[in-house]
Amino acid sequence: MQHPIKVIITGATGMVGEGVLHECLQSDAIAGVLIINRRPSGITHPKLTEIVHEDFMDASPLMSAVSGYDACFFCLGVSSVGMKEAAYSRLTYDLTIDFARLLSSQNPVMTFCYVSGAGTDTSEKGRLMWARVKGKTENALMQLPFKAVFLFRPAIIIPTPGLKNTLKLYHYFGWLIPVFKVMTPDGICSLKEIGEAMIQVTITGNKKKILEVKDIKQLAAKCLTTL
Repeated sequence: MQHPIKVIITGATGMVGEGVLHECLQSDAIAGVLIINRRPSGITHPKLTEIVHEDFMDASPLMSAVSGYDACFFCLGVSSVGMKEAAYSRLTYDLTIDFARLLSSQNPVMTFCYVSGAGTDTSEKGRLMWARVKGKTENALMQLPFKAVFLFRPAIIIPTPGLKNTLKLYHYFGWLIPVFKVMTPDGICSLKEIGEAMIQVTITGNKKKILEVKDIKQLAAKCLTTL
């Protein structure tokens, strides 16, 4: 294995980001983690550094702090429910691309992992607003001068037990997860698998850049045997 890597994680106060952070803190492949949040996470660990930055629309004050990292695991996102396209685009496309541009200018050999979603529309012409905006974001990320960009498209996500930011939805419908595992095995993966897959692609790379659920699970399985 190569030397341990340093990663930046956004969205660690949300369910996906917290789960990815949990895997990074457990992994011997990770030397250090910088989390950048709008509010304090309440998490402490010897590997962990945290920056509270309320305005992600202006990431320029972070320029010196984000230099020297091997990867960014971008887990920050908002639900499109009840939002107009302009507002959702601002918080999804504009915010992500502005932050990614800053990172690429400071870390030319960085791997950027973006959590998108199953059904994302890279044609940018479909009828689903969120899918068009996510597709536009994916397309723009692929044009930035990173070492590599990987687009993660999970569908149903199994939360990591014991973490505090699990969505309330899972408290009511978590009993359906075994059913989904049987009915749609390629439509469900765990937060643990997402985190492991991000670590894996950062260290070994991967030919496929758009990673559906099946790909995420395969990469996570490799992480268990190669790291």
